[in-house]
Amino acid sequence: MYRREPRHQLSFEDFFLPFGGKLSGNNRWIKLHALIPWDELEDDYASQFCRGFGAPAKPFQMALGALIIKARLGLTDEELVEQIKENPYLQYFIGLKAFQDSAPFDPSMMVYFRKRLPEAVINDCNERIVRHGLSAIQSETAEDHDDGDQDGGSASSAAQQGPTTKAVSNQGSLLIDATCAPADIRHPTDLSLLNEAREVTEKLIDAMHPPVREVFGPKPRTHRKKARQQFLAVAKKKRPRISKIRKAVKQQIGHLDRNLASIDALINCGASLLAAGRHWYQKLLVVSELVRQQRILYHSDSRSIPHRIV
Repeated sequence: MYRREPRHQLSFEDFFLPFGGKLSGNNRWIKLHALIPWDELEDDYASQFCRGFGAPAKPFQMALGALIIKARLGLTDEELVEQIKENPYLQYFIGLKAFQDSAPFDPSMMVYFRKRLPEAVINDCNERIVRHGLSAIQSETAEDHDDGDQDGGSASSAAQQGPTTKAVSNQGSLLIDATCAPADIRHPTDLSLLNEAREVTEKLIDAMHPPVREVFGPKPRTHRKKARQQFLAVAKKKRPRISKIRKAVKQQIGHLDRNLASIDALINCGASLLAAGRHWYQKLLVVSELVRQQRILYHSDSRSIPHRIV
């Protein structure tokens, strides 16, 4: 269940600090808070929950704010909660009304925050934050122009008496960082890359064989089940040994070499590489280069190579 709370967010001047003083409007978290359309984003978040059933969920501002702080500062879940306990600016950013010494939520709640705000939702939030920020900047620019027009009479009379100056228009474009954008690249794990490359070759063989079945004969064997089991036997382990990883890499390279040879044989019999679509043909070019790089890395027992595919 989600219980919507009144959205009368206090200004940072009214945020209560038991040890005295006020929050500064120049702080980065205060500025970022003003750029996010909390009300607009909360409507979609509240629609995920049933009405009147279950315990009330944490507010949307607390969930999204915690994810933004974690992504921007690169903290663990436990360290994130400790930072929020110690920092009044972070507490204001996640929607608290006053400073408190206790943790606003348990670190295990971050698991539920990530489930309720997956990558697709975060991307949509980023786009809305950017649009909201641009509209706020445009409105401020329009107000500045209006103020300039009101002072136009006095400015024109002064310009007639003094030297004329040429107005300079704004140039360039403003880039706004949403600070919570997910990474689109992962660490280059060789075994995982080889497994994906093997699956690409298997799909190509499945698409290329039917048109040349009469000429080529039975479909080439790919041993995909065995290859998948060999990959999972190492990938499921928390800390596999280096020797196990090297053995699995060698096995995947062997499966890929056999599949690539089968693709060449299908091409010689008249099969088209575009049978599965141009997208898969482009992937095959990447797979060929990936196998070449991984074979060099395996035999040289190295971890780096120029222009490495990740």
